This record gives sequence, structure tokens and C-alpha cells, in this order.
Amino acid sequence: MCKMFKVSKSAYYDWLGRAPSKRMMETEAISSVIRDVYEDSFGCYGAPRIKVELGKRGYRISRPRVARIMRANNLFAKRKRKFQTTTHNKHNYPIAPYI
Repeated sequence: MCKMFKVSKSAYYDWLGRAPSKRMMETEAISSVIRDVYEDSFGCYGAPRIKVELGKRGYRISRPRVARIMRANNLFAKRKRKFQTTTHNKHNYPIAPYI
């Protein structure tokens, strides 16, 4: 495997024993907060709204990073459907009398 990725054995084993980075631990903490905000909004909030909500809770984070974390956790906003009328009333056909 090391030959395939062109990495030395010592670098691979050093990587295995390394502790998670500060950024990785911060991302895990923020992802749980993002999941809470997402569930509180019943799955309707996307990255822009979640970013605003995180700002209210005291987190400084960019919208692209929120979107990246949401994508990694398979969180997608539910989209609203456009209202569509099902009655076609612009016709010249006879209308049944109302009883």
C-alpha cells in the first residue's frame, strides 16, 4: 500500500499513531451543533440559515464550511414546492349548476 501511494513506511506508521488535529476536533464539535440546528428546523434549514443560527449561538464559521460539513454528514435542506393550481377555469365549456 505504501508503494501505491508513494509514501514511506515510517511516515505511514507516524500518521497512524498521530492524534486528531485541532481542526478535526473542532469540526466534529461543530458538526454536532449543526445537526442539532438542522433537527430543530425539521430539516428545512440549509447552509445559509444554519450559518446565521450558529452566529447567534456564538460560533464564527463560514457558509462554505457549514455546507461542507453538512454534505459530509448527508444533511440536505428540504426544498419547498412551487404552488400549482390544478383547476383550469379559462375555458368556454358549460358549467354544471351549483345545487
